[in-house]
Amino acid sequence: QVQVMESGGGLVQAGGSLRLSCAVSGSIFSINAMKGWYRRAPGKQRELVATITSGGMKNYADSVKGRFTISRDNAKNTVDLQMSSLKPEDTAVYYCKAYVPEFRGDYWGQGTQVTVSS
Repeated sequence: QVQVMESGGGLVQAGGSLRLSCAVSGSIFSINAMKGWYRRAPGKQRELVATITSGGMKNYADSVKGRFTISRDNAKNTVDLQMSSLKPEDTAVYYCKAYVPEFRGDYWGQGTQVTVSS
């Protein structure tokens, strides 16, 4: 039905930047899906980072406001997360999610590791 694949993780020093990309495929309905980024830090539960609707409305976790920017390209069916001023506490596995209302389901990627060294 719907496939989600992240890319762009890696190791970066504190204060640096990193861009994550997520490609969604498999169903025409996924183009207008609500898309978002979540993360799970070691020993913690998965938490919301940022979401964006098909119309471009954005929502951010307080911890990343002003540092992270989410964007989407409906023509390419992708959603990106530009991360700047990274902190060691941003270290986590980052997951992309697409919510497809026609299927009433969440579709998750495998996750990509982001490590910020101090």
